[in-house]
Amino acid sequence: MGSNMMSQENSHSCLTQVVIAALNEEPGVGLTITELSENLHSHRVLVVDGNSRDRTVEIAKDNGADIVFQDGVGKGDAISKALKYLNHSVDYVVLTDADYTYPAEYVPEMIEILERNPHVGMVCGNRFSRQIDEGAVRSSFYFGNKLLAFAHNLLNGITLNDPLTGLRVIRAEILRDWTVRSRGFDVEVELNHQVKRQGFKIVEVPIKYRVRLGEKKLKIKHGATILKRILLETTC
Repeated sequence: MGSNMMSQENSHSCLTQVVIAALNEEPGVGLTITELSENLHSHRVLVVDGNSRDRTVEIAKDNGADIVFQDGVGKGDAISKALKYLNHSVDYVVLTDADYTYPAEYVPEMIEILERNPHVGMVCGNRFSRQIDEGAVRSSFYFGNKLLAFAHNLLNGITLNDPLTGLRVIRAEILRDWTVRSRGFDVEVELNHQVKRQGFKIVEVPIKYRVRLGEKKLKIKHGATILKRILLETTC
C-alpha cells in the first residue's frame, strides 16, 4: 500500500473516499486524480491496481493516491478489494474510472443530493442525457448499452437510463457489508441491486462523457457477462 494511506482527516463534516480501479491507465489516471482533487474537499483517493505494466501506479502515487493491488482480475474484483480498505469515518464513496472519461465537476452535486435526501442511497452519472464527445462511444457500444439498459429495467425492476455508468456516489453504509459476487464489468448491475436491497432509491444526474485516454477495456463480449448478471439478479 502507498505511504499516504489513511492520511489525517481535515475539519470537513463530510468525508469522501474515491475508489478507482485501474489497469494500464498511464494516460488518464493522473488527470483523473488531479481533477477530483480540484473539485472535492475532505477526500481520499484509493487506486486499486490490477498489476499494471505501465506507469499507472507511479503516477497515481505522485498525485497523492493510496495504492492497493487486487488479487484477481476484473473491475468487480477490484471493487471487492477496495471495500476492505473503507475507512470507518467515510460518509460517501465515489466510484469512477481512471481513463478521464467522467468529469469530476459533477461529483459535488451528486454528494449534495445524498446530503439533502436520506432516502437516496446512490447517485449515478447518466452519460446519455447530455452531449457525448465525438468518438467517446462507438455506435456498437451505444446500442449495446441501450439494449442492456432495456433488459435491466424490464427484468430487474430498477428503472435507470444508464444502469452501467462508471460514475457513482454511494452511501458508505450500503457498501460495508456488501459481498461482491461480480468479477468484471457486471459489478454495476449488482451494485444497483445492492442499493435497492438496502431500501434506498437511486437518482441519476446528467453528465458529459469524454473520449477515453488510453486503450478501451470494455469489449462487446463483456455484454454477455453483464446480461448474465442481469438475469442472476432477477432471481435474487
